[in-house]
Amino acid sequence: MKKILVATDFSTCAANAMEYAMDLAKILKLEVCAIHAIGAMEGVFNNTYNALYIEDYHNNKKQALANWANTFAEKEQYNGIPVSTVSDIGSVSAVITKYIDANPVELLVMGNMGSTGITGLFGSNVSTMVEKTKTPTLIVPLESKFRTEPIITLATDFSSNLSTEDVTALKELMIAFKSEKLNVLNIIEGGEWKPNQEGEDKFKALIGDVGLEFKYISESNPIDGIMNFIVSSETDILCVVKHHHGLIYRIFNRSTVNQVMNRSIKAILVLHE
Repeated sequence: MKKILVATDFSTCAANAMEYAMDLAKILKLEVCAIHAIGAMEGVFNNTYNALYIEDYHNNKKQALANWANTFAEKEQYNGIPVSTVSDIGSVSAVITKYIDANPVELLVMGNMGSTGITGLFGSNVSTMVEKTKTPTLIVPLESKFRTEPIITLATDFSSNLSTEDVTALKELMIAFKSEKLNVLNIIEGGEWKPNQEGEDKFKALIGDVGLEFKYISESNPIDGIMNFIVSSETDILCVVKHHHGLIYRIFNRSTVNQVMNRSIKAILVLHE
C-alpha cells in the first residue's frame, strides 16, 4: 500500500504535520508511516560505548515513536487509517532517503516552525530533503491547518516539466479535495509583460481537465509576489516545482528555502521535474 511518510522529532511542529498527514491519508486512502532518525552518537556518554545500553536506548526510542504515533491512530476521526512506524540510525536525510528508496512512498510530510521565526531540528533538514529527494514533499508550517476544500496555487515560470509521478500526485490531490480550480501563478520581474500563451497551453496539456486559472503578478522580488498572492487569494497549499534554472530554482535553492518557509504560514508542496 502506498504511504504518506511523516518525519518526526516529537516536537509540536512534527505533531501538527502528523495531524495534517492523517487528514490527507483519510481522503487519499493511504497508509501513514511515522519515521524517526536516531543520531549515531545518541545514548553514548563519557566516550564509553556500552553495547547493551545502546541497544536498550534504541529500543526505548522505537517504543517512544510507536507510542507517539498511537496517540494519533487512536483518535476517533482517524479510525481505520493504517499507521506504522520506523526508526533508524543516522542523519534525518539519510534515514528518510534510505526508507524512500525501499518503499512505495507517495508523499513526504515534514513539519516546520514557519513564521514564528524559531529554528529547530527540521529547519535545515527540510531544506536538505527538498534538495535530495524527488518524492513530492509537503512542508507544513506550525500555523498551517488542514482544510477539506483548500485553495491550491501552483507557482511556476512555465519552463519546468513535471515528472509523470508528480503530475499524477497533483491530480490525485485535486480530485481528493474535489477542487474545481488550480491557480497557476507566474511572477513577472520587470515592467511590461503579457500572458504567456505558450506556457498556458503547455500546462493545459500537462495537467488535463483540472480547472486552471492563470494569474500574473509584476513584482521585483518574486518571494514577495508569491507571499502577497498567498494572502490575497487565501491560498492553503502552495505548490512549487524544483528544478535547476529559472524563477523557482532561485526561490527554492538551499540558500533561500528557509526564508520562504519561515515567511509562509501555509503548506508548501514541492514537486519535481
